[in-house]
Amino acid sequence: MNTPATIVFVLIFAAVTVLGFLAAGWRRGNLDELHEWGLGGRRFGTVMSWFLLGGDLYTAFTVVAIPALAFGAGALGMYAIPFCIVEFQVIFLVFPLLWRHAKKHGYVTIADFVHARFESRLLALVVALTGILALMPYIALQLVGLEVMIGALGFKTAGLAGDMPLIVAFAILAVYTFKSGLRAPAMIAVVKDVLIYVTIIAAAIIIPSQLGGWEKIFAAVPPAKLLLKPADATGLNGYSAYLSLAIGSALSAVLYPHAATALLASNSGTTVRKNMALLPIYTLLLGFITLLGYMAIASGVKGMPEYADFFKAYGNNFAVPALFLHYFPSWLAGLAFAAIGIGALVPAAIMSIAAANLYTRNIHLPYINPRLSGADETRVSKWMAVFVKIGAVAFIVCLPVTYATELQLLGGVWVIQTLPAVMFGLFSRVLESRGLLAGIVVGLASGTWMVADLQFKGSMYTIHFGSYAVPLYAAIWALALNLVVAFAVSLLVGSSRRSVDGAPLGALAK
Repeated sequence: MNTPATIVFVLIFAAVTVLGFLAAGWRRGNLDELHEWGLGGRRFGTVMSWFLLGGDLYTAFTVVAIPALAFGAGALGMYAIPFCIVEFQVIFLVFPLLWRHAKKHGYVTIADFVHARFESRLLALVVALTGILALMPYIALQLVGLEVMIGALGFKTAGLAGDMPLIVAFAILAVYTFKSGLRAPAMIAVVKDVLIYVTIIAAAIIIPSQLGGWEKIFAAVPPAKLLLKPADATGLNGYSAYLSLAIGSALSAVLYPHAATALLASNSGTTVRKNMALLPIYTLLLGFITLLGYMAIASGVKGMPEYADFFKAYGNNFAVPALFLHYFPSWLAGLAFAAIGIGALVPAAIMSIAAANLYTRNIHLPYINPRLSGADETRVSKWMAVFVKIGAVAFIVCLPVTYATELQLLGGVWVIQTLPAVMFGLFSRVLESRGLLAGIVVGLASGTWMVADLQFKGSMYTIHFGSYAVPLYAAIWALALNLVVAFAVSLLVGSSRRSVDGAPLGALAK
């Protein structure tokens, strides 16, 4: 047990817990209304939205898994940098318009917009279910990040006793989220982001100085991990894999329900645009986070006997904690672990709220009890958010960590299939609801099949055109099939409707 680190960790967690309960009285509104509890009353300005989105998009698993990917796979791990650059541009173009629609008509979820735009409850239901399904392993993986930090402090994480710190942390999270709604993770995100910045800046100064500087760090990295495998006569190799992973992840991240929840909580479309101009500051930070993987290679922490059991239990995900334990003083290691731990709680809270809102507005209200009052809606969402957290904890407790990590690959593959309904719904009406529905079903089925064919051990699916191999992120292949089916079915439905109604093509287009 690392006692000094544990004391710092516990004290910061206790302060964050108090802050979570105090958030209920911050910018007080009627927390019995869903837009107040689940969207903070849509009153977050530029600064608070910046912290909230940073806490939402840069999670514990980002700080743990991205360096782990660079540590294990090398240059491919750098995909996170262009991924964020593309993501911010997509949000800049899309979400101010979506925010206006949501504000004007009282939409709380993306599925609300899809329902109204295409007048299809079934399409909205499929979009909502896809979002919830994609969120579940994502929430579980925040717990993986927290579990790794708890293990690094010296707590055993095996068996029921080992799971208790994790269960207690999420029980506390469930209580103050139930009470304060989105205001709690918004306030805590400020603390989380400050701690993350302190941790990464300290790491960028302390660790290279002890390893002999950046030149020696890069010299210690095997050449194969510094560059992507180039395209040649056999295929596109690492180039297409890198590009498709960056673009596919960016489009997926925009469509995750928790991203929409944080963005719709802004007080204006202009606030959304300002945040997209400011959030690249986080991308600079992410560059240093990714380089922690190369620092771990140069330091040789994986071969140090004191960390052998940890790497056996957590794999490459322990690379960053090992670095902090080895090079930081104990108190700073405790602060770093608290930052990453809180970085698990903030997005997990927003994700559970987003999943609860989807269930309430797009499943419970239309299909179970259409007569819900505003207070009833909020009550259902509060309890659903609790059940989502319980499900995520059960997921981690009952399944191996490695399996949870592999299953998360499906999250992006699933949620990107809602892109045609959202994007085309915002900017055109060229696609018909039945075409979109057929496309989503095909995209979900094909994407799941590809990742299953890879035995959940990767997401790069290679298709051969003759002897030429093209590896792409499975989400991109599945989305391509989705779009082909959506356009084909929409065209057929449109032709059928014209033949029945006798409407000329020009009239239908108008």
